[in-house]
Amino acid sequence: MKTVPLLLLITLSEATIGVFVKLTDGLIPIQVLNFYALAFAATFLMLAMPLATGRPLRFPWGNVKDTVVIGALIATQISVFNFAMTLVPIANAVIFWSVAPFFTFVFSALFLGEKARWSYVLIFAVALAGIVLAKPLEGGHMLGNLVALGDGAIYAAMVTYMRHEGKTEAGNDIAWSMLAAALLLSPMLVLFGPGAVGATVPYAALGVELPVMLWAVGLGVVSTGFAYFGISIVLKTLNANVYALVDIIVSPVVASTLGYLIFGEVPAQGMIYGGAMLLGAGFWLTREMSRGAERRAVHACQCA
Repeated sequence: MKTVPLLLLITLSEATIGVFVKLTDGLIPIQVLNFYALAFAATFLMLAMPLATGRPLRFPWGNVKDTVVIGALIATQISVFNFAMTLVPIANAVIFWSVAPFFTFVFSALFLGEKARWSYVLIFAVALAGIVLAKPLEGGHMLGNLVALGDGAIYAAMVTYMRHEGKTEAGNDIAWSMLAAALLLSPMLVLFGPGAVGATVPYAALGVELPVMLWAVGLGVVSTGFAYFGISIVLKTLNANVYALVDIIVSPVVASTLGYLIFGEVPAQGMIYGGAMLLGAGFWLTREMSRGAERRAVHACQCA
């Protein structure tokens, strides 16, 4: 599959997370829904990756610790993000989550020794202004907004750890990390019960009743499994930094649009303007960090 169409499909699949979470209509506890999603995603990756590569998945015997740590970070990040989706409109969750590049910069400076540039000061000022305009602490969505902001930090921690270990989402280990994530969340079945897995939800607009588990499967296979699978393919021909630049802008916009079209969610005016500034600043910071990484790579080659 060509890179651009696949990139568009990845973006669309990521944008459906909030849609599938909300379509379950609370019939499955969110903690258990997260487990189902990761279990379905792991199953999909275990089957799809060998078919795509023509090689069987190799168990990472020499890298079990990193696989489990990344799995724990995936489980935490996905769980917190999906929980935010149950509390706020889709636009709120994806826009406030988009602070991830700023946390990535902070963590990279602290733990990877990456130096800041003067342009970052202006970028942070734009992002802060965007957050102020979006008013995360006002209205009835304060808790969900703060959860989404916190999830940006969790995602950044995962990205920083993977960079520190020299890993990307394209590796063989991601399927095993996804399996580890599902296993780590499996106790939720005991703690909260399986949910109304046999229930159906009527949809007047469609004139049908659909099983709630259909949306759990969609959340796992489409939003999570296919997204990671597509990323593992597209990063073979597309620079990871370029992918990040596209993803940080397009995915939140598509997700917000789906929230409006399917659930009639209309973001507040402050959220629209503030979100635009926050997304733009995130794009700008990601681009600047990418250029910095390229310059360091060139300098390292010259020194060698």
